[in-house]
Amino acid sequence: MWKQAIEDALAKTKTNIERFGDLFPHVSENDVYHLNPNNDWTDGFWSGILWLGYQYSGDEAFRQAAVKTVASFKERIEKNVALDHHDIGFLYSLSSKAQWIIEKDESAKQLTLQAADVLMKRWRPKGQYIQAWGAEGNEENGGRIIIDCMLNLPLLYWAYEQTGDAKYKEVAVIHADLSRRYLVRGDDSSYHTFYFDQETGEPLRGGTHQGYQDGSTWTRGQAWGIYGFALSYHYTKNPLYLETAKRLARYFFDRLPEDDVVYWDFNAPVNAETKRDSSASAIASAGALEILEHLAADDPDRAYLQEAIQRSMTGLVKSYATIGKPDAQGFIERGSYSVRGGNAPDDYMIWGDYYYLEALVRLDKGIKGYWYE
Repeated sequence: MWKQAIEDALAKTKTNIERFGDLFPHVSENDVYHLNPNNDWTDGFWSGILWLGYQYSGDEAFRQAAVKTVASFKERIEKNVALDHHDIGFLYSLSSKAQWIIEKDESAKQLTLQAADVLMKRWRPKGQYIQAWGAEGNEENGGRIIIDCMLNLPLLYWAYEQTGDAKYKEVAVIHADLSRRYLVRGDDSSYHTFYFDQETGEPLRGGTHQGYQDGSTWTRGQAWGIYGFALSYHYTKNPLYLETAKRLARYFFDRLPEDDVVYWDFNAPVNAETKRDSSASAIASAGALEILEHLAADDPDRAYLQEAIQRSMTGLVKSYATIGKPDAQGFIERGSYSVRGGNAPDDYMIWGDYYYLEALVRLDKGIKGYWYE
């Protein structure tokens, strides 16, 4: 089943290379991807899909397209195009860092280190956190962290490994510890976002930006936490991070609905109109596969997670994948960007496509994606 799903996704990617040209897919409307000239936070996922396609198949067409995207990311950093946010890890881990991991291209390594320095500009020494969005001192966002940032921290851990400069790892660890303390709740659910006093770092309140309400659990945020804390464990071997990833994963997979693909928020009222988020299920599955890498053979969570991954990925492949629809641009239907904001609430998400493919090639060939070497 995994092989068929991968071959289908790679066939669509081949078509999309021609269809997208030099542009980058974001989210869809009426089953057609919105394209942009590499100025959105999601553009690394297209690059990552191309590198996965090349690594899995050896097909030079995927490599050539992927290398073109890296050139675009080099231009983006040189011109400082839309980099004033924390999603630098999403952009450069899956583009230039992927090229470094696969080909050991020195210019790709240097570009990725430049990107790590851009992310470091988000560090706020007074508050001791990485600010998610907006300019320093911004009234609304100046004190805000969000759980998505856990997937951007691997860029900093990696930069420490490459340079030996401890500042990268120190910032990543402080932010991970803060996220664990304030974004992860006592019942193993999570806040999407948390606010701190910009001058003192005093914790103020948890909230949401895309979830159902401030105290609810946005499923994609929970998925970011699963994978993000697993990756922080990979880099640091701090057992608290692995424990946190496992707790978040149990909370997520214990709440799978009948078809094993989650709704957009665990607290949203469920009826015939309730939106799904297939991208959250894909991210959580990829994150759970990372957790498995670190569990002993007799770990009591191993069998649970293996079964959960099988359920989640089978649900995606059987009920949400566009297998048998050769003209489809996306790999999995019914992703949601922002249900609350009415922005692509039931569409293709390029990050959903990426994590779906990453999980599939890991299941089939052990290819791990580009969060670490």
